[in-house]
Amino acid sequence: MKIIISPARTMKSDLDSLPYSGLPKYLAQSKEILSWLRTRNYEQLHQLWWNCSERLTKINYQRIKKMDLTTNLTPAILAFQGLQYQYIGAGVMTDQQLKYLQEHLRILSGFYGILRPFDGITLYRLGMGDKATVNNTKSLYEFWGDRLYQDLFTNNHLVVNLASNEYSKIIRPFLKSNDKMITCIFGEMVDGKIKQKATLAKIARGNMVRFLTEIGAKKVTDLKKFSTGGYRFRADLSTEKTFYFELVKS
Repeated sequence: MKIIISPARTMKSDLDSLPYSGLPKYLAQSKEILSWLRTRNYEQLHQLWWNCSERLTKINYQRIKKMDLTTNLTPAILAFQGLQYQYIGAGVMTDQQLKYLQEHLRILSGFYGILRPFDGITLYRLGMGDKATVNNTKSLYEFWGDRLYQDLFTNNHLVVNLASNEYSKIIRPFLKSNDKMITCIFGEMVDGKIKQKATLAKIARGNMVRFLTEIGAKKVTDLKKFSTGGYRFRADLSTEKTFYFELVKS
């Protein structure tokens, strides 16, 4: 089983809590992206980071100039600081749980491609959907191509998709009929359908990762047991490729 999640825009450096273990697999491609970013001026980068404030643009503009991909690194699972990662809570996991994370969890990234939790990374700002035209490609989706799909499915793994649409789009176009990817949807029942809200979904995805880690999940039936935060699996709405979890109001 492989579990895929999105990165977070908010990041921090943490050189002390847990050591990193190795460098990202696609560091050569990250260097290509970094070289392209360094050809952009301030205004071009501000436009690339379309939802970024002037203050954050200045910070990240200076960061790109000084960026070193091999020193002063933070484990990826600690570097990302979004809601999902807060609810995963890797900083308070047991050694056995951290071992499970390293083996089963994969973080999709516009800059790094795909990350194991303890790959050492530096702080960056680049979403998969940002309009980066590296090496004359039209987008990061084109730049990465099927590389990340091949990485996940080479050994015929079951892939549990807890990533946002922005990131799962790097995998979906290449799926074959015999590939096993289950997308989990977390939401409330509205007019007979499960409606997902972004903030609550991020929390639920983090809780799902933690739940699967705590039970050492390895099979499809383990997913259906998830109930953290008041969710319940809806077998009547689910299919082989999409599992729905309804938030039941107390």
